[in-house]
Amino acid sequence: MRAAYVSAFHPDDPLAGLAVGEQPEPEHPAGDWATVEVRASSLNHHDLWSLRGVGLQAEQLPMVLGCDAAGVDEAGNEVVVHAVIGDPGASDETMDPKRSLLSERYPGTLAERVAVPRRNLVPKPEGLSWTDAACLPTAWLTAYRMLTVRGRLPEGGAVLVQGAGGGVATAAVVLAVALGARVYATSRDPAKRERVAQLGASAVEPGARLPERVDVVVETVGAATLDHSLKCAKPGGRIVVSGATSGHLATVDLRRVFFLQQEILGSTMGTRDELAALVDLCVARGIRPVVDRVYGFSEVQEAFARLHGGDVFGKVVLDHAR
Repeated sequence: MRAAYVSAFHPDDPLAGLAVGEQPEPEHPAGDWATVEVRASSLNHHDLWSLRGVGLQAEQLPMVLGCDAAGVDEAGNEVVVHAVIGDPGASDETMDPKRSLLSERYPGTLAERVAVPRRNLVPKPEGLSWTDAACLPTAWLTAYRMLTVRGRLPEGGAVLVQGAGGGVATAAVVLAVALGARVYATSRDPAKRERVAQLGASAVEPGARLPERVDVVVETVGAATLDHSLKCAKPGGRIVVSGATSGHLATVDLRRVFFLQQEILGSTMGTRDELAALVDLCVARGIRPVVDRVYGFSEVQEAFARLHGGDVFGKVVLDHAR
């Protein structure tokens, strides 16, 4: 089958290890697994890290890339694929210390077909397009969990989203607005600030003073913004961290943390049930993912170059029919 995969690790030039070609059909491990014909998938920075060799070993190569997909199972059901493979008996598979994502232990979604545990299939509503559905399992699910489960966003609360523009940050803006929050979002890029304002947020420059302290900070930038995040959180506020694009070694003023009883919380992906709730929310509220650009699968090299270049606003999506 046709697939995009890691052929070799290149830490300084990840695209050099990206290959497109024939790969073996997906195999079913022990247990109740299903094969999905992929109709659309989307790219994540996780894919670039895989190309750099993070989370993979040389003996696993070639490894099919991709965490996100929507498609059709063997019974003809339209489904969204949940990417977290964990203990099927766990109440929260993201907490399973042996969990993995598709493209880490098992081949990923950037292929004609992908095999996943049957439990990982979430029904795709008719009103959700293939490309929109393919955006949800990683970035949008991460943002949803950050706001609702880890951040415990109160009704009528306030949210700060650091570094608006990427997949998680744009998702957090759209979801927080839909949930009725007052949303502030930072970006160094004036054009991105203008676009994030069109999504319903008050766009501000990095480090700017906000008109109020917020209940939840969505933090994906890391070292460059964490101090600002702490200063912007109200007493008892939550700073929810799911990334560190500017660096993972940050200085924290612990006096502020304990005196204001703030919480710094890690967050990774989300559960299958949270993905189902996110899908339902998107349909009920008419929410649609922010899509930067849709490429045909034959243009996968160009799609990765777009993501790697960094000048994206929202998700980069692959239409597998093109």
